Amino acid sequence: MFRKLIMATAVLALPLVLWQTAPAAENLPPAGTLIPKDAIVTLEISNPKALIEVVLQPKVTKALTALPAYKKAAAGKEFRQVLQLVRLLETMFDTDWQSGLKKLTGGGITLAVCPNDSVLLIVDAEDARMLQRIHEVFLNIARGEAEKKGQPGKVLSAEYRGVTGWTFNGKEAHAVIGRRLLVANRVEALKAALDRRAEPGGNTLDQSPAYKAAKKAARPDTVATAAVNMGLLKMHPPIEQVLSQDTNPLVSLLFSNILESLSESNWISLGLEAKGDTLSLLATLDDQSGGPSKRSAFAVPAKAEEGTLPNLIVPRRIAGLSLYRDLNAFYSAKDELFPERTSGLIFFENMMGIFFSGRDLTDEVMGAATPDIRLVVARQQYDPAVGTPQIQAPAVAVVIGLREPKEFAVVAEEAWQKAVGLVNFTRGQKALPGLIIDRSTHADTKFTVGYFSSAGEDTKTMLPVRYNLRPSLAVVGDSLIISSTDGLTKDLIDALGKQKAEPVAQTDSILEMDGSQLATILQANRDNLVRQNMVEKGNTQQQAETDIDLLVMAIKYLGQAKLDLARIDGHARASLQLKLNLSAAE
Repeated sequence: MFRKLIMATAVLALPLVLWQTAPAAENLPPAGTLIPKDAIVTLEISNPKALIEVVLQPKVTKALTALPAYKKAAAGKEFRQVLQLVRLLETMFDTDWQSGLKKLTGGGITLAVCPNDSVLLIVDAEDARMLQRIHEVFLNIARGEAEKKGQPGKVLSAEYRGVTGWTFNGKEAHAVIGRRLLVANRVEALKAALDRRAEPGGNTLDQSPAYKAAKKAARPDTVATAAVNMGLLKMHPPIEQVLSQDTNPLVSLLFSNILESLSESNWISLGLEAKGDTLSLLATLDDQSGGPSKRSAFAVPAKAEEGTLPNLIVPRRIAGLSLYRDLNAFYSAKDELFPERTSGLIFFENMMGIFFSGRDLTDEVMGAATPDIRLVVARQQYDPAVGTPQIQAPAVAVVIGLREPKEFAVVAEEAWQKAVGLVNFTRGQKALPGLIIDRSTHADTKFTVGYFSSAGEDTKTMLPVRYNLRPSLAVVGDSLIISSTDGLTKDLIDALGKQKAEPVAQTDSILEMDGSQLATILQANRDNLVRQNMVEKGNTQQQAETDIDLLVMAIKYLGQAKLDLARIDGHARASLQLKLNLSAAE
């Protein structure tokens, strides 16, 4: 049936293929003249060709076609039918589909999400005749499918403002005007766009000061930009709820600065750059607050030359997070940040009072730290003499700068041993083995480590999950290391001795991730993840294996990602760089 439909489409479209007189090309007004001024989100791909070349370069194509999900889809009947249609179109237009796609979108693509759940898509082609012919092809296909289902009335057309509008399913509405395609999710949205076209100069997006400012903030060489109207977006209850989450101490510590900037912003500008296998996204907020308030000042470098330190580099690193956070200023403002103290905060204060022998938590504990906090997550390398756990967890460590390392080292050691003792006491009540505390030395640095004895274990390949833990504490120079394993502690001692770090000016957060390392640890836990998928989702083993393999493959292709958060010229900025691992398919 589908083959007959394709052949019928080819016959019906043949006169169009032979038609040599192209519709008169008009000078298209900016897409913003068709979009309402109160659009919530607007995405503009100004250079689709550049983006297509990145997405469809041979390495990317090879990577995508190597995915299990792609292979599974390619073996299906529907995929083969779509492929037949693509080949037919390539023959009809005497071009390959990549070149055809560039011609159909080369003038730009704009997508706008508007109030009242309206969505408007504007595609500007380079070749008006090709756009008309493509529309006629899909019109014939839609008519054939509707007739086959006994619903021929679903494919309709009507005139409005001198333009012929169409719907293929009774829901969407679209129109072809010269080399411009307008598509809306509702008939009313298409009519409103045509009204703005017929009566220019009204309340359109291109007249919005916020939109103009957001466009200006984007870099000139971006291939795609997005403008977000925060004034409207903040009216939505789910967004409002997210922006008010800084009442949670951990959320406030990590995200207070960016949440405040979002709350005080009228717009967000996002610009995407594509070069080779690297995608870069820059987000800028207008932030009308005039600077950080007391609620977020602890997360903003006080001087222009100050900022967070670069992430530490260790073997098998999965992720690194570097933060500029003044813990003393953060905790000093706790009454303003958390006027109603949560049970979690009360528990934390009580425990800290025990661990630090009643020392003042604000000045004597938090005040002993510099604003430099670095978190490291790395894949473990297990000691063959001990064995490998059945579930392999990554090692995690936090490195905190100290103002007076020699004095605070003793305080930290006492608190750490009390914490281990509490763990042992709790486990002892349940008749579980406890941690043995020992001292070790690496690179002339003495540190404390706790470990579980492996004596009496029957196997070295399926050890209990507790053998992922060998908690340790060390002071190296002016840095305190608290790690889940002594192996990561040793790597950090080496890194701190070799890597001389200078602050990244005006930057308060740097997050880096390595997809290949994350994929490796997921692969090591594949059997456990498959079982978990089967239990939680009710999948068969084959379905679960496909899901997990797809996840691992996708993360492996992700490559390396880096996110920077900074405040420059009074504007909060976020820069995301993604370097794809296209060699994963080789």
